[in-house]
Amino acid sequence: MSELYENRELSWLRFNERVLEEAEDKRNPLCERLTFMSIYQTNLDEFFMVRVGSIHDQMLLEDNPKENKTNMTASEQLEAIRERVMELAARKDESYHKLMKEVKKKGISLVSFAEIDEQESAFLHGFFEREILPLLSPFTISKKRPIPFIKTKEICAMALLETKGGKNRYGIVPCNTGMFARLIPIPGDKGRFILAEELILHFLPQVFTGYNIACKSLVRVTRNADIDADKVYDEELNYRDHMAEVIKLRRKLEPVRLEYTRDIDKKVIKSIAEFFNIDKDMIFHTTAPLDMSFVFDIQDYLRHDKELFFDKRIPQRSPELDESKPMLPQILEKDRFLSYPYETIRPFLSMLHEAANDPDVISIKMTLYRLAKHSKVVEALVEAAENGKEVDVLVELKARFDEENNIGWSRMLEDAGCHVIYGLDGLKVHSKLCLITLRQGKDVKYITQIGTGNYNEKTARLYTDLCLMTADERIGAEAARVFHTLSMGEVMKRTEHLLVAPKCLQNKVIDKIDREIQIAKDGGEGYIGVKINSLTDKKIIDKLIEASTAGVKIEMVIRGICCLHPGVKGKTDNIKIISIVGRFLEHSRIYIFGKGEREEMFIASADFMTRNTVRRVEVATPIYSPEIRDRVRQMFRLQMSDNVKARILKSDGSYKYVTHRRPLVNSQEIFYEEAYKAAETK
Repeated sequence: MSELYENRELSWLRFNERVLEEAEDKRNPLCERLTFMSIYQTNLDEFFMVRVGSIHDQMLLEDNPKENKTNMTASEQLEAIRERVMELAARKDESYHKLMKEVKKKGISLVSFAEIDEQESAFLHGFFEREILPLLSPFTISKKRPIPFIKTKEICAMALLETKGGKNRYGIVPCNTGMFARLIPIPGDKGRFILAEELILHFLPQVFTGYNIACKSLVRVTRNADIDADKVYDEELNYRDHMAEVIKLRRKLEPVRLEYTRDIDKKVIKSIAEFFNIDKDMIFHTTAPLDMSFVFDIQDYLRHDKELFFDKRIPQRSPELDESKPMLPQILEKDRFLSYPYETIRPFLSMLHEAANDPDVISIKMTLYRLAKHSKVVEALVEAAENGKEVDVLVELKARFDEENNIGWSRMLEDAGCHVIYGLDGLKVHSKLCLITLRQGKDVKYITQIGTGNYNEKTARLYTDLCLMTADERIGAEAARVFHTLSMGEVMKRTEHLLVAPKCLQNKVIDKIDREIQIAKDGGEGYIGVKINSLTDKKIIDKLIEASTAGVKIEMVIRGICCLHPGVKGKTDNIKIISIVGRFLEHSRIYIFGKGEREEMFIASADFMTRNTVRRVEVATPIYSPEIRDRVRQMFRLQMSDNVKARILKSDGSYKYVTHRRPLVNSQEIFYEEAYKAAETK
């Protein structure tokens, strides 16, 4: 049965390879390819911090558990990851250097000291002594001088130092202090720069005077960031203060990867690994910069050339909503629907601000997972509380890498008079749920918003997400029950309309697949259509395999991880899976079961991952409006027809671009074109 499954981590690396393909794709404008190169690197950083860190911890357990789909042990997974990352690293380096050659043709170049003349070298020497050397904090290490703490992803210049007495030690200089620019211009012709860390590395003799520098390199350490906040819970602290301590603890976790940029002796590398306490198999050589964030500075120098960037796209007005009129009455009239980033998030924000000021509104309840740095959502909730509304907000403090941001927002909300809770023991609250309660005369009415993406105005311009706003009493009543159970520290155990993890989503999805299996066995047309970010839940995977074997047609758009191999004869040959990686991050989730009159359609916050289906609070809402169902169905069909940015998943786990046919179908571009036309004809 192993032919049917893919290891989760190796599948993720295949996804990041597709990101790298976007950096290599000459159909993308040059500066956008630089962006994809940076995304590839930051993705990989987080992969090591979270996934590799977690597997490394598993390897230390006595029972060394096996992964449940391919039966790989933790050590086998780490070895497979290392081999794959080595392959991708060589490809990434080659792609980076090719990209920079193209950038050079546009008048911007990064140079090394081998490419500058004596006059330029003298300038840089003086610049280093005046502007950089006084701001550095170098130190030496030896067996008697332990290495000081090096922050995760911090670039350091490191050298083997030799003394006249024959005693060797290592010198380390942190390079990204934040006190000087990373791109340092070279005088003369405009557009020539050197990276600050390369400058520091070159002038290390000025830093470690009295030593002979035997060899040197830039290095970067990536630390484990996988920490279970509940396992280290300190009952002496309130939960918010506890999470602040968890953030501090994460910064000091063990290193899981070391990268270096120069060809240096293997014995030296071994010694460096021992100093950092890093597994020798998790050391990687690269010829590209250790941090690609400087590419955005390069882009700023090239803004004048519009051909180097994607055409500017601005989220458009939705034809379904009149922004010149109040939102609440429009939603009370009929269900409304938004598709980001093609349509603007403004109507949703307007709805919140109206609710904050509407005398009929009694309360606003909301779950918050990731927010913008300057959140208009929080502004509206604060406004509501200050106007005397009851405002209940569940702020998930365990949203990885957003904990500090969320701690700050939770304090602001509490100060404004909101009732803030912080999630459930052992479960993250990942749902995107907002409930507005109104009293109109003797009637109590609900307006419910359920989405696939975070309440974040910034990502609403970059991620594809869906937003339903409805006054349907069935949905509103169940949403009210969701908030009631959350406030009690409990989870929903029974639902009729919504799918609510952890108790009422995975089982209901499986029941709906079972229904399609029975339809197919009875000679009917069983059908399942799914758009998600990742598929790892083995119970759902096995049920999909059963459905395919029974003859159910299954179509899936899965952007990232997919642990199921389609197209295996007699098993999964009724399953078609594509991945779309393009200008915008595909983030929306759609579930479709059946066709025609028995079709059931949902949008959801949950992927088909075990962490979503049974370890988090997630919400999927049915789409009852025939007009919205038609629209979502058309969106799904268009994405399944994409032949520009879509890759099809093969039975061996590899991805291949969908064969180009005429007409070309770039679904993201078509969605934007449709949004512009709809806004113009409104």
